[in-house]
Amino acid sequence: MTGENRLKVLIIVAIMAFTVAIHYGLILNQIFGPSHWIHALHGRFCYIPIVIAATWFGLRGGLYAAAGISILVLPIILGGHLSEHNVAQEWVEIIFYFAIAALTGGLIDRELNLRHKQERTQLQLERSNKLSMVGQMAASVAHEIKNPLASIKGALEIIGDESTPPEDRREFRETAIKEVRRIDGTISEFLEFARPRQGRFEELDLSDALRTSLKQIEVHASKAGLQLVDRIKDDIHINGDREKIHQVILNLLINSIQASASGSAIEIHLDRGDGGAAVITIRDHGKGMNAEELARVFEPFYSTKPTGTGLGLPIVKGIIESHRGDISLDSAPGHGTTITITFPGYGG
Repeated sequence: MTGENRLKVLIIVAIMAFTVAIHYGLILNQIFGPSHWIHALHGRFCYIPIVIAATWFGLRGGLYAAAGISILVLPIILGGHLSEHNVAQEWVEIIFYFAIAALTGGLIDRELNLRHKQERTQLQLERSNKLSMVGQMAASVAHEIKNPLASIKGALEIIGDESTPPEDRREFRETAIKEVRRIDGTISEFLEFARPRQGRFEELDLSDALRTSLKQIEVHASKAGLQLVDRIKDDIHINGDREKIHQVILNLLINSIQASASGSAIEIHLDRGDGGAAVITIRDHGKGMNAEELARVFEPFYSTKPTGTGLGLPIVKGIIESHRGDISLDSAPGHGTTITITFPGYGG
């Protein structure tokens, strides 16, 4: 028996002792003198430990409590000091003790059985979902690695051919290295999703972190013919992990660049929101998404890109939620996409 259950049993025994003491005239009779109302009061008090025992320990606990009280009052019933009417009343009370115990304990046991059944069903569902996720992950990893491996195999065969010109060998070496990096990136992304690193949270200048990410992505945007519009307010701080926030911003900006047409702009806003929150808005003027794509955008392994793993945005969402933040997307075909991220302000 655990310490908690032992304490519960002691409480029930104490209440039972108190009610039986009333019945034997050891408490209230000393104050008010012998009275019928004291006897009637005792009969009702005896339901209390029975109901408590049934609530804590189910049907068995309720029946044990009812049996305990019944045994303790038997000397009064069998002692020959009560009238025939009072003896009959005592036996009726004992019947009610067991009836209350059976009713309350039965309902509690039924509720507990239903709860345990629901918990088992939930566990089975979670196991099925996990197995399904593992299967999807394995299939996605195999798919994402298969094509680069084929490219590497072909490149190595060409490099190994003595008739291949030196300049071609150099080109295919670079191809092999590029594909190895692609495999490494894919595996890293899967590991990040399956086993995310614990963040190191500290006061973070979000304004500075955003501008650092923009500088890193400027060349990529320029090659795509895109303009990055900086509308970042200064001195906005959050409690966060700089590396993780950097990962989030880069991922979202790369998605916006890939979705945008040359000659358009991507706007990056940072301002304070309600309650001192930090609000980041990234808006592109690209192809946008339809309602179905928008509804599934954070679903693991769902991707609209031919070479996408479908894990980028789920990882982003997980990082933001670990910072007690929120992310939402607003998009329509031909009208671009607006991403809104909200973080609690530092100290919030």
